[in-house]
Amino acid sequence: MKVALAQLNYTIGDIEANKIKIIECVNRAKAEGAELVVFGEQAISGAPAYDLLNKVTFLELCEEALVEIASYCDNIAVLVGLPIQCENRTISAAALIENRKIVRYIGKQTVVSRDEVRHISPSKGCEYVKIAGKKVAVVVGEDILVEQEYGKYADLIINLALTSYSRGVIEKRYEMYRKLAFTKGKDVAYVNHVAGQTDIVYDGSSAAFNSRGEAVVLLNNFEEDFQIWDTNYEYTPLEIPYQNKTVNVYRAIKLGLRDYFVKNGFGQACLGLSGGIDSAVVAALAVEVLGPGNVRVLLMPSQFSSDHSVEDAVALAEKLGIEYETVPITEIYKSTIYAMAPVFGDTPFGVTEENIQARIRGMLMMALSNKYGHILLNTSNKSECAVGYSTLYGDTAGSISIIGDLYKSEVYDLARYINRNGEIIPANTIEKEPSAELRPEQKDTDALPPYDVVDAILYRMIEEGQHREEIINAGFDADAVYKIYKMVLKNEHKRFQFCPVLRMSTRTFGKGRIMPLTNKYGY
Repeated sequence: MKVALAQLNYTIGDIEANKIKIIECVNRAKAEGAELVVFGEQAISGAPAYDLLNKVTFLELCEEALVEIASYCDNIAVLVGLPIQCENRTISAAALIENRKIVRYIGKQTVVSRDEVRHISPSKGCEYVKIAGKKVAVVVGEDILVEQEYGKYADLIINLALTSYSRGVIEKRYEMYRKLAFTKGKDVAYVNHVAGQTDIVYDGSSAAFNSRGEAVVLLNNFEEDFQIWDTNYEYTPLEIPYQNKTVNVYRAIKLGLRDYFVKNGFGQACLGLSGGIDSAVVAALAVEVLGPGNVRVLLMPSQFSSDHSVEDAVALAEKLGIEYETVPITEIYKSTIYAMAPVFGDTPFGVTEENIQARIRGMLMMALSNKYGHILLNTSNKSECAVGYSTLYGDTAGSISIIGDLYKSEVYDLARYINRNGEIIPANTIEKEPSAELRPEQKDTDALPPYDVVDAILYRMIEEGQHREEIINAGFDADAVYKIYKMVLKNEHKRFQFCPVLRMSTRTFGKGRIMPLTNKYGY
């Protein structure tokens, strides 16, 4: 049987555009002689649709689109995902279309994603269907992960997938399907989405494996793709490509940022350029995605800013070819301190005065955003968000954070990759010691261990869920571990107020890692 695998970029709620994409692929599949074309889970609606899935009108529009899609399905079978209402519940289903008729729905039984548990109800699960003389086990979403007898009496297994990107997930996914095909002795294929949906990135990476567990069809990562898989053809096995973590993160961020702007109708971005590594990486990525004419930056030096930071920021802006203005904040800062003098009295310079600078910069960036309709990009990283090295209503400002799920050391890796073909981000920006430059001679290491140590502790704590004693027993300094734990716990309230963060891990602050604001347990 010839099976077309259609890996597409859908938009949540744009049922009309999704329908057109699907129909175009149906027509292409027919033209290329396919007997079956497979789309991803919830393809018609786009995902995750959250509370839209509770709206009867929305579900009706999805089913109306399905009926129109069916009208194009002569001489071909189609498996396409959509949400449907079933006994006053919303389920995620695969619709089977044959000869322009919607023959049946196969619902998903396993609902585990935090993005779905409040909106999707469990259904029956895997079912067998006969297509072009072949018995096909149709599996929707995470049902593929549950150890069942599905596939026992089938010629092949088809999975309509909806799997988001996180570091390391692509190679794990390939291995899971490879093992499934080998263990069951069946041909297996899955079709995923490829899209940015606000804070989620779907990486695509759809594939087909033969009954020996060998990859025979591999669709592209991070871009739309369409391929025909002939189950009767003896393919030369494909080598599973090496998945470079930094390269995949780079591509995932670019896809997420592009779709965030395109799907929301945004045109131009702005950000504050400090001469530091974080804003440099965000600016460089924004220019790659949006083009230099659509990125604008402000340089906002204070009396504490070093000359080399200003020079590095100017050098980067000129290298990227973006519009920049320098707006010194020293006088604004002094006037604020003067205005608050009757309140502050003779209290010494401290965190308050540092935060005033950050909030002035946040105010200026929002003024630029409001005046010209630019979308402010946040420049905080995961390490800073974790330990509270961010100022509420200052550097926490922004519409979306594209590096907020990357530890500081990963931001440096990304900077080096951006410079792979020549210097874009100044070498001094990468090599100099990190500093917020909010007081004289300030360095991040004044209050923290080096970031490679900080990140290693944070990774064990956040990504792996280890307790303090486990981390200390692994060889880390006890004082450093207790200090970082305390900082993470103390700053949960800041993360409650943070903007959406592109998810690069399974433990993203706000969605992948949700902790109570009042936490007496202390992890």
